[in-house]
Amino acid sequence: MLKSYIKDIKNEFKGYDLLNFKQDLMAGITVTAVALPLALAFGVSSGATAAAGLITAILAGVVIGALSGGSFQISGPTGAMSAILVALFQKYGLEGVWIAGALAGLILILAGILKLGKVVSYIPTPVVTGFTSGIALIIAIGQLDNFFGVSTKSSESAAIKVLNFFSTPLNPNWYALSIGILVVVIMLIWPKKLNNIIPSSLIGLIIALSINMIFKLPVDIIGDIPQKLILDDRLSISSFNLDILKSVLVPAISIAALAMIESLLCGEVGKKMKGDTFDANRELIAQGIGNFIIPFFGGVPATAAIARTSVAIKSGARTRLVSMFHAVFLMLSMFLLAPIMSNIPLSALAGVLMVTAWRMNEWENIKYIFSKRFKGAILKFLITMFATVALDLTQAILIGVIFSSLLFIVKI
Repeated sequence: MLKSYIKDIKNEFKGYDLLNFKQDLMAGITVTAVALPLALAFGVSSGATAAAGLITAILAGVVIGALSGGSFQISGPTGAMSAILVALFQKYGLEGVWIAGALAGLILILAGILKLGKVVSYIPTPVVTGFTSGIALIIAIGQLDNFFGVSTKSSESAAIKVLNFFSTPLNPNWYALSIGILVVVIMLIWPKKLNNIIPSSLIGLIIALSINMIFKLPVDIIGDIPQKLILDDRLSISSFNLDILKSVLVPAISIAALAMIESLLCGEVGKKMKGDTFDANRELIAQGIGNFIIPFFGGVPATAAIARTSVAIKSGARTRLVSMFHAVFLMLSMFLLAPIMSNIPLSALAGVLMVTAWRMNEWENIKYIFSKRFKGAILKFLITMFATVALDLTQAILIGVIFSSLLFIVKI
């Protein structure tokens, strides 16, 4: 595998010149503009901090980007991963998240060594689509408190969270709610042509931040963002013990499974967009190494991100240097802008995540499945989606695959 990596790197940088360097640099800046608000939002929505989201994006950009199975992959904290992590945080705290993340990294390395990179291709499309929609629902549900500026009883399940939210007398913080709605409106009406230059999510956060800094509104904010790469709150070797490893083994498998699915699907999409090669097994090893290292710096588990990867490719990315450039610019943002970013309202981040959750849905596939009235596909989609919201994400995938297999057996 090392020989193939060296060979691919040589091919990737063959004929590399100043023009290619400039293209990678500009693409890196563009991806940073997209990644910055998402890193902050996903860090908070994971149960960790905005700083943890930034650290995750920076380290994933360098470590996973350098070792990736493709020249185009951009990794970092994602909405799908935050959906798993917030439930894990509520049960085991940040230490549980870190240990599960490191353990998931080892599982991914093993999966890559065992050449399991093709497994994802056998998961039926309606199951993946249902899984994605379920995750989108979890993200949106998880942001209800921040969006409305309230605090309701925490729960391990998104379904129970909805019940808790609507069974509690709703007394919203109207300032927080107004900011959240403003960010949503900005992201929805922002012209697509301008979005390629300045992402709507970044504009929304800048406007929300400006309003909050001018009027000093009574809303919850991100809070202090440490200006250092190794956070005070991080995983240490002494945290590992047999009891905690047993407790987080199942969540670690869920994290590894999600990282595998997201990263390999992202790789396939990127490969088609760029017309380049992609080594699925090496990608798993890269994701594994990155996710094992990140918790020791205070970050949360990462995966390849389709949105950021597609932005990189559309921006003219030539090599994996784009991932590293975006990491460098994120680091500069953290060191230079941390005191300002600390005043971003949590409801503004919630607004970004609400729109992101909506856009996560594979609407073309959903429309096709329902318009053609494919009963089997519709059932696979709905069962997987509701299982994702109500149960563990790994269980949801298994239920979807098992149901698909049963339908196939019945059909033949």
